[in-house]
Amino acid sequence: MRRVALFTGSSSGADDRWQQAVADLTRSFAERGVGVVYGGASVGLMGVVADTALAHGVEVIGVIPRAVFSAEVPHHGLTELIQVESMHERKAVMASYADAFVALPGGLGTLEEIFEVWTWRTIGLHDKPVAFYDVDGYWSPLLAALDHMVSAGFVRASARDGLVVADRPDDLWAALSRPAGSSTP
Repeated sequence: MRRVALFTGSSSGADDRWQQAVADLTRSFAERGVGVVYGGASVGLMGVVADTALAHGVEVIGVIPRAVFSAEVPHHGLTELIQVESMHERKAVMASYADAFVALPGGLGTLEEIFEVWTWRTIGLHDKPVAFYDVDGYWSPLLAALDHMVSAGFVRASARDGLVVADRPDDLWAALSRPAGSSTP
């Protein structure tokens, strides 16, 4: 794996545990020589991703829409900062650079990003892994809702089963490193 797209918030969250978890995971990827593609901001958890990856000497590509350029406070120390016109274009560019996608703690933008790339995988536009980093059970309520959607018949079990879910960096790495089509634990 050359690069991973990390979707996360431009906010830091209510306490330091989210920042620490994001830093630990980013460091884990960097120590394996894996670069990062992310939303391009210097603030919040996005800033933690960029600063941690840069401190460990790996490539960091930020992709930021011009419309949110000032609100998300772009990071100017990146390997590459790409400005795009829309959120859809942001995800398409990120997808072109990334070998896998991971949702870290975040808000509506994080959900929008991970759900679009997951949908793309489900309809066959790519076969790259899509994951939720469920540190401290952050994504557990959402994952339960997805399970409910499966049992209600609105989401295919195969789509849900294809999601990678892990709560430790090494477990996430192991799951993302499996060949496409392999089952996840």
